[in-house]
Amino acid sequence: MYQQLIPIITPVLVCALLGYGWARAGWPFDRDFVTRMIMNIGAPALVLNGIGGLEAETPQFLLCVGLAFVVLLFSGLTSYVVLRLTGQPVRDYLLPATYGNVGNLGLPLCYFAFGTEGLGLAVGFYLAGSLSHFIFGPLLLGRSAAWQTLFKTPIIYAALAGLVILNLDGSTPLWFQNSVELLAGMAIPLMLLALGHALATFGVQRVKASILIAVLRLATGFAAGLTLVTFLELEGALRGVVLIQATMPAAVFNFLMAARYDRSPEVVAGAIVVSTLAAFLLMPLLVLFALQG
Repeated sequence: MYQQLIPIITPVLVCALLGYGWARAGWPFDRDFVTRMIMNIGAPALVLNGIGGLEAETPQFLLCVGLAFVVLLFSGLTSYVVLRLTGQPVRDYLLPATYGNVGNLGLPLCYFAFGTEGLGLAVGFYLAGSLSHFIFGPLLLGRSAAWQTLFKTPIIYAALAGLVILNLDGSTPLWFQNSVELLAGMAIPLMLLALGHALATFGVQRVKASILIAVLRLATGFAAGLTLVTFLELEGALRGVVLIQATMPAAVFNFLMAARYDRSPEVVAGAIVVSTLAAFLLMPLLVLFALQG
């Protein structure tokens, strides 16, 4: 068992711990610069490279995108009901309870567990989460449309280009493939370093609220993922990717949006820390279960 898990989990932990140690050492870390590098260069190249080199048919990738939206819908509706019943501020807590860290943590896990096929499919979850987050987040938190921001997001165009390349049977020039692969290579390490740094700098305030959000994120995600793979009888990499991506902890990007709109950022930060630490503890079991399909 451990021979299977160690090569998958260790690289993720090492990179995250490096980011954590960097923060604890007090060395300069420009989070805005790193975020822009990831969102504008690394992530689009990763999406383009992941889709363009997908070892699966286009319908399977599109199915993964659709399943990602189903997971988001289930998590969102369930969390909405629980938050209303418990008297918690829905507009403040709904996003971190719904949106998991399918980028910084989910992509590398799926890549190390299932190779390039897993990465390509995992990109479907990342794409669905990014699109809906950019649209739904500002509408929920600030009551403002986000179409202008959405159309300026490079990830969307990278996904469209990837789908075109996927149907060209790898006939793109070698210089283009190598360039995209080189740029994509920086995305996962930067994501994990940023995650580790964030864990070291975020505190946990209002512990009960943070735990509630963390439990909702992990429990509703896993329930949705397990239901889908069981009902649809999914197998192989697709099954594993759905389970892993659905059960990711609260995304760091939730804190950035909460801080921007002043929607309980301290609670959201605590939920990210609690859910991520819980996810790291549960990660061996989750990955092992994902590999058994």
